[in-house]
Amino acid sequence: MPSSAAGRELPLRAVPALAHTTLSGARADHDDAEAYFAPQPASTSSLPNPVPLMENLARCVLEVLAGARELDQLARWVSDDVYRHLLKRVVLSTRARQARGTPPGRPNFTVGNIVTCEPADGVVEGVVVVHGKARTRAVAIRLEGFDSRWRASAINVL
Repeated sequence: MPSSAAGRELPLRAVPALAHTTLSGARADHDDAEAYFAPQPASTSSLPNPVPLMENLARCVLEVLAGARELDQLARWVSDDVYRHLLKRVVLSTRARQARGTPPGRPNFTVGNIVTCEPADGVVEGVVVVHGKARTRAVAIRLEGFDSRWRASAINVL
């Protein structure tokens, strides 16, 4: 038996067999916890009407690109990929405004038709037509239901 610094002998203890099963059980618990805390898909029937959100998102995205609204205000309603995509568009539109010498301003437009379809349960895709004084644009939006609310997983301004 090994001895301690004080000269006493310390008994050897066997490693319990449960240590290995506990580690693998902890890994399984960790995977369960990740799945539990990950965004949970929601069915369309349990979510609110997506049309008002699509209209507001289209309006807000155009205001963000015009420089009248901060992109951070949309962060709660869009996925990380959409946020990064919009951030690139904001940088490009800011550079274009600076090159023209145009200050940021609130755009004047009216929302026209909104057409939606449901390709799968918990997913709604739609197009919002927006009429400005110079041109008409279409904003394509894909909403996915997660955690009992809609979240935009794709937004394209055409």
